[in-house]
Amino acid sequence: MTEKKSIAVLPGDGIGPEVVHAALEAIDALHLPLDLRFGDIGWECWREEGDPVPERTWKLLEETDACLLGAITSKPLREAEAELAEPLRGTGRRFVSPVVQLRQRLGLYANVRPVSDLENGAFDFAVIRENTEGLYAGLDFHGLDDALWNAVRHHPNAAASGPDATSVTLRLQTRFGMDRLLRFGFEYARAHGHRLLTLVDKPNVLRNSSNFLRERLELMAGEYPEIETEVLNVDAVALWMVRRPERFGVLVAENMFGDILSDLGAGVMGGLGLAPSGNIGDHGAYFEPVHGSAPGMAGQGRANPMAMLLTIGQLLDHLGMPLPAGQLREAVRTVVRARSTVTYDLGGSATTAQAAAAVADALRPAGSPQEVSA
Repeated sequence: MTEKKSIAVLPGDGIGPEVVHAALEAIDALHLPLDLRFGDIGWECWREEGDPVPERTWKLLEETDACLLGAITSKPLREAEAELAEPLRGTGRRFVSPVVQLRQRLGLYANVRPVSDLENGAFDFAVIRENTEGLYAGLDFHGLDDALWNAVRHHPNAAASGPDATSVTLRLQTRFGMDRLLRFGFEYARAHGHRLLTLVDKPNVLRNSSNFLRERLELMAGEYPEIETEVLNVDAVALWMVRRPERFGVLVAENMFGDILSDLGAGVMGGLGLAPSGNIGDHGAYFEPVHGSAPGMAGQGRANPMAMLLTIGQLLDHLGMPLPAGQLREAVRTVVRARSTVTYDLGGSATTAQAAAAVADALRPAGSPQEVSA
């Protein structure tokens, strides 16, 4: 008997609670050994408590095996301050995105975005993005001190502007960070039967840092002789993801390049309403659909639950439940292919609950009783 796994379920805000509720009702048909423990995260926590990830949620995350996240709203600095409860305003509280907090505090360095053709099965690959360094490491400066100014002062545009009117963003890449990402990519390729790993960067322009990446790749590749490797420019990969997505297996990229390519992958699949993701480290993980909180759609029953359902499939794989994960993905494919009970973004008129209920029906064995969808 499969050991019961505990899941911290954080619905969040916007459309997050809707898609979480609908998806969890749908997977009841699988009778999974899961202990679902609900917690708080997101914009209301920020407004009422001054922290979008309260301490009780961190405690819940420590006590559970993995996390399922709905969606979270983020707003700019001024709006965030203005929406705080009156007693909290002017107290120095700073909104830090919950997903950034989760990734940093839990050490979730690999963002995994599966990209598959749900209708025809023509392609199935994954974009694995580094989460902790690269151009998103936070080394972003405007108004330069002497050290940074000396590094850029010879550029003619910097010389014409001066240090106070010049900005610099540093791309941080470390052996520690890239080695663990590359190893994760190789292990993912091996576990999922992919025979090609593509390192995506810009070696013809970022010559030194890209060459460093290539050297680390070449050193590690010897441990995985069954997996072919290549190094490609990010712009070329973007083109081929659109024109020939079937050529790829696992794409590994630094933070910004991976961010861009993973959203492109969602477009190749058919839209954000179909795109799942996982953020994984050595000792923790959380899984969320890519579509975000879409606060303007909240409460309308129009949100596509398929991304959340596929995200749950990814979570089940991570927890060592590949059979129900595969069943769930196949049920989603069945509904998406039929196109008779899908939401507006896929050309249908079904509500969130109706689309999820169609997946639940596809999960039930033939001849079993089916509930009438609302």
